[in-house]
Amino acid sequence: MTTRDHDRSQGLSRRDFIAATSVGAAMPLTASALAGRVLSREDELRVGVIGCGGRGTGATVNALQASEDIRIHAMGDLFPDRVEGARNQLVRAAEERGFGDRAIAPESNCFSGWDAYKDVIATDCDYVILATPPGFRPLHFEAAIAGDKHVFMEKPVAVDPAGIRKVLDASRAADERKRSVVAGTQRRHEGAYLELMERIHGGAIGTPMFARVYWNMGGLWHKDAKTESSEMENHVRNWLYHTWLSGDHIVEQHVHNLDVANWAFQARPTSVFGVGGRQARTDARFGHIFDHFGLEYAYPGDRVALSMCRQQIGTPGRVQERITGTEGSTWSQSGSAEIYGKNAWKFSGKQTNPYVQEHIDLQASIRGTGAHLNEGQRIAESTMTAIMGREAAYTGQVITWDEIMSSSLDLTPEVYAFAENPLDVVAVPGITELNRS
Repeated sequence: MTTRDHDRSQGLSRRDFIAATSVGAAMPLTASALAGRVLSREDELRVGVIGCGGRGTGATVNALQASEDIRIHAMGDLFPDRVEGARNQLVRAAEERGFGDRAIAPESNCFSGWDAYKDVIATDCDYVILATPPGFRPLHFEAAIAGDKHVFMEKPVAVDPAGIRKVLDASRAADERKRSVVAGTQRRHEGAYLELMERIHGGAIGTPMFARVYWNMGGLWHKDAKTESSEMENHVRNWLYHTWLSGDHIVEQHVHNLDVANWAFQARPTSVFGVGGRQARTDARFGHIFDHFGLEYAYPGDRVALSMCRQQIGTPGRVQERITGTEGSTWSQSGSAEIYGKNAWKFSGKQTNPYVQEHIDLQASIRGTGAHLNEGQRIAESTMTAIMGREAAYTGQVITWDEIMSSSLDLTPEVYAFAENPLDVVAVPGITELNRS
């Protein structure tokens, strides 16, 4: 197959890229824009996919699983081989799962290059899946809302405070345009967690006072740099290991568990301090991110959350949350939840695969057959919780919510092009400083 591939040598400046995706520069909020396409329960929903890596392809399959009335309408990625690879995977998925031709976007709607996201949004799709590396998420979210699309966006939704502010602005615009937005924090759509949180907020453990949240695991994939490729291309293909693209693993992964702490406390943290560094992954092929973080978050009401995450081969895994209240405690991980104390309880219900359920819920919101959903602000605040923790470890300083929200830190490259970028610099606590306003 072929994709409509823009000139890969043609770059975009930061100013041009942002201007092209600005909600403020979008069409006026006319009555038709506010109304969007009126959909009935029987109408087919057309989906555009922006970001055709593993998560983008997985989310596409999940959207198809959520309803028989879903059609993949368009696909786009920076790299044409990613589009072709995803399309081939969907062909196989269609055969294995019986999706038929609704899983296969027409070749005329397959795009690559720096403008691929704009091409997908310009089609008459109803909602878009945003699954590129997180550093691009704020710009793509802005563009999707400006194009009056409903949105499923993978977590995290930004890598820096500048990006978070864009996401918050676009989320407010989504409310004005009556667009539905769901984020990839699947625990928010998982039966075990939903019932647990209902019980916590109903007083089953008294007042939640202390949380311990973990994402400890071994290593993940990496892509060795190719000498024939530009530094930009090598970064994007190895995006996990570059903070401007992933936010570091505390932001890219641990945001799930930090979101659970915010959910349990029904609050965002006021400050954080702690440690982090590189011990197991020091080779240049691992970019400049840390391999471990240990943090203490302060919340209103003299409440505390201890956070731990690491990616170190040969170490035991732990991905879970524990909440302690004045009258009991909880334990949770994907698929399981328990309460200990006088209101002891253990989840025993049935639940849909949460990766599918989040698309079921989004599609119901779009059709008007379920609750209206806009998770933009919530996931932005949880992502910022992770970002402030990263910056506390990078700098070695106490970081407050107000400081991180007003910080001028912006990791966006000066030019989006297949060229060289400034070399990564490994943060050094006590020397590295947070960009303040």
